[in-house]
Amino acid sequence: MTTFVSVEDVRAEAVARMDTNTRNYYESGSMAQNTLAHNSADFSRILLRPRVLRDVSNISLAARMLGDHVSAPLAFAPSAMHGLVCQEAEAATAKAANKTGSLMVLSSYSNTSLEDVKSNCPHGPLWIQLYVHKDRSIAEGLMKRAEAAGYKAVVLTVDAPVLGRRLNDLRNKFTMPSHLKLANFSPEQGVASQSARISNPDSAYVKQAVNKGAVADASLSWKDISWIRSVTNLKIVLKGIMTPEDAVLACEWKVDAIVVSNHGGRQLDTTPSTISVLPGIKAAVDAYYASGKSTGTSGRIEIYMDGGIRCGTDILKALALGANAVFIGRPVLWGLAVDGAAGVEKVVEILHDEMRNGMALLGVTQVDQLNPSCVQLKSLL
Repeated sequence: MTTFVSVEDVRAEAVARMDTNTRNYYESGSMAQNTLAHNSADFSRILLRPRVLRDVSNISLAARMLGDHVSAPLAFAPSAMHGLVCQEAEAATAKAANKTGSLMVLSSYSNTSLEDVKSNCPHGPLWIQLYVHKDRSIAEGLMKRAEAAGYKAVVLTVDAPVLGRRLNDLRNKFTMPSHLKLANFSPEQGVASQSARISNPDSAYVKQAVNKGAVADASLSWKDISWIRSVTNLKIVLKGIMTPEDAVLACEWKVDAIVVSNHGGRQLDTTPSTISVLPGIKAAVDAYYASGKSTGTSGRIEIYMDGGIRCGTDILKALALGANAVFIGRPVLWGLAVDGAAGVEKVVEILHDEMRNGMALLGVTQVDQLNPSCVQLKSLL
């Protein structure tokens, strides 16, 4: 394998190997792609404050996510159709998660079934991502299968009642190649990927999905968290929280965690970067619990984030500003594109090494020592 010393090295090689259809699908954002650009760029507006003469001879990245041990507070975000870049598809991703001790969230629109993913990741914690279709039996069946297979949580994507306008996909009329399938659904269910429903709405299988109710339910609301609880014992994570107000509602509905996410810049363009809204969301969650409004036996929600993470110091900045852990999406796909499971493992190795290096220079030895005193904020929106 080519020598890679940064995630950017992996990205350059991966993008060069992708066909136009795949490259535009994975690399593009919505509309003018402002949010996509800000997600990465805004990390450079946060500066690190190194402390010196501290014993940093023994550094640990170890963390927990919803009670499960992970090698670092770095997890694999859900992304659809890994078969576009790797013949083994999500099975390769699962092998990398298992080997690196990373948590993986499987997209419901995967090319490998959730059961096969579990067999390739017997030790690492697995969560299942969920879109709720108009035909609720589809989501219910998926959650029950995931629970039976040993998955630990359901990650409900809440920022996609409709799909953002991804202009490159519209121009290319993106559709899943015929040799691939959405492995978590039967042909009779008629599920089509969200992207295909928007970019290629006249295709026969998209029309079938609409007729069978196998399309996203735009009526989904907070009260449906109660419905999810009624059909599964999986922990509940909401992915797509971008405001303090919605973070507080998540606390009130007693979900287990939230992911500060703008869908990788693929939904509503000109929303802020995730790193710029993270401090405000953390403050709102802290204030909610400090107010004494929380009742019952449920614990404090965990706060995760994704979007724009390209190096280990990005992760340290997110942790310092309040994230319990972060997710990476595109870097996993880049690793898959260059060398399957080994490529993903290389991406994780690079980020882990960069985290250790950054922690030593910051003067901290454990990830829970990262706090706002480690950073200096420049002007953020």
